[in-house]
Amino acid sequence: MPTLLLAALVLCLAEPVLPSQDTEYIQSCMINLTEGLKQGRSRHNWDRLMKLEQALAQSAPRKEGYSFKTNVLEAFVFSITAGSFQGLNLSSSMPVQSKGRASMLLKDSINFPVELMEGMGAQMEQKLICIYIRSAGIFLDEHNSSVLNNHILGAFLHNRRVGRLRRPVEIQFQHDKELDASNATCVFWQPAGVGSTGNWSREGCETQHQKGTVRCLCNHLTYFAVLLIQAQNLSESELQSLTYISTVGCSISAAATFCTLLLCCIFRCRPRNDTTRIHMNLLAALLLLNTSFLLSEPLAAGTAGGCQAAAALLHGSLLCALAWMGAEGFHLYLLLIKVYNIYVRHYLLKLCLCTWGLPTLVVVAVLIFKREIYGQHIISTADGYKNVTMCWLTSSPAHYMTLCYAGLILLFNVLVLVAVVVVLRRTRQQQQQRARRDWVTVLGLTCLLGTTWGTAFCAFGVLLVPQLYLFTILNSLQGVFLCLWYLSTHRSKHGSDSSASR
Repeated sequence: MPTLLLAALVLCLAEPVLPSQDTEYIQSCMINLTEGLKQGRSRHNWDRLMKLEQALAQSAPRKEGYSFKTNVLEAFVFSITAGSFQGLNLSSSMPVQSKGRASMLLKDSINFPVELMEGMGAQMEQKLICIYIRSAGIFLDEHNSSVLNNHILGAFLHNRRVGRLRRPVEIQFQHDKELDASNATCVFWQPAGVGSTGNWSREGCETQHQKGTVRCLCNHLTYFAVLLIQAQNLSESELQSLTYISTVGCSISAAATFCTLLLCCIFRCRPRNDTTRIHMNLLAALLLLNTSFLLSEPLAAGTAGGCQAAAALLHGSLLCALAWMGAEGFHLYLLLIKVYNIYVRHYLLKLCLCTWGLPTLVVVAVLIFKREIYGQHIISTADGYKNVTMCWLTSSPAHYMTLCYAGLILLFNVLVLVAVVVVLRRTRQQQQQRARRDWVTVLGLTCLLGTTWGTAFCAFGVLLVPQLYLFTILNSLQGVFLCLWYLSTHRSKHGSDSSASR
């Protein structure tokens, strides 16, 4: 009898051990799913994952929890009581070696708040199940979207649906890429019906970016990941070629505008009319824009203050250049459309105040009140490893406000260009030579009014990459086109003046 009592006491004090049949079944489920993930048969892998979830949920309860591991899977089961649950922080014990930095180990973690068991009785017990998956083969939507490091992290309570938590669950995904709100966001998996794929959703999840870490704050439990947004869909070679075209085009445009302004200062120190003066101001604005763009990338590797100054200069020069394009459209409207009663006192001074003064005032106000809007802007490739860094706007609202400003000016200029075409069609004679000259005029005005910048609003879907190339080539060489157009019109005017004097 004492021997039986002693054995019972030992059994009571001993640490609970999961029955061997449960362990064997869970391990077999883990191995089957692992093999299925390696083979890529996603059609059956979802069923294998459901079997693994059921096996973990039906295992014997244990407060300290159980863990199971293969080379691509890791599973945890905890038995928790509502009254005594104080939260839980769980990290993966399978760190993944960084591809970019050999000394860095990537590790994911999840933090469960106390509110996870809110609304349950104090003595009510639940099983908390967590599954780390190092393969996204099960979770493929119709777009074959990519997730960060192919890491999926799942968590749920057995027999209880968790949603709308007052304090969110925090999931952290470490990485070695250049990620921000434009190319990575936290998502959860929404399974679909039989015979159809599921999809990733952002609902109920907030994304926070830190250096080397993406923090997901979600108000429910399910399978989570960080979705890599292919907004630009640019490969490394495409980004390099676009960068090369921009650099060469802006360099040529800067040289052309500088030479034109220099020739104007040498041969015509005082332009005769407002039209020529407006052309010169537009060329000066484009020279400033091209120069600041060329300085942007090298200065991004320097100090934060230098990069902010370069970003402010680039933003201000873009606003000024667009404003002078709008001034060209307004001046053209007065000359060809309104025609009568177009005298404006101190006309050029007022134009300069609007086109140089207001953009400068906006940039100075931003630097004084919200300097952090300017800084390093990262243009990512599809793989996320090769990036181009430049000094530009870091705030999405500021970026969209600049786009709206450009859109309004371009819309006005397009309307003016259409009106000019209508006037030319009404007034031209039925001569082929005159018609050819009119078309040359329209092409020149297209560059003068900056309507080629409107191609930026067509860069989406299948047109994204072709439109980016078209936008880059046309607008990086806009200064060259304007110089050629200005020199040709100046030459024709000079020739007509000479013949008239004879």
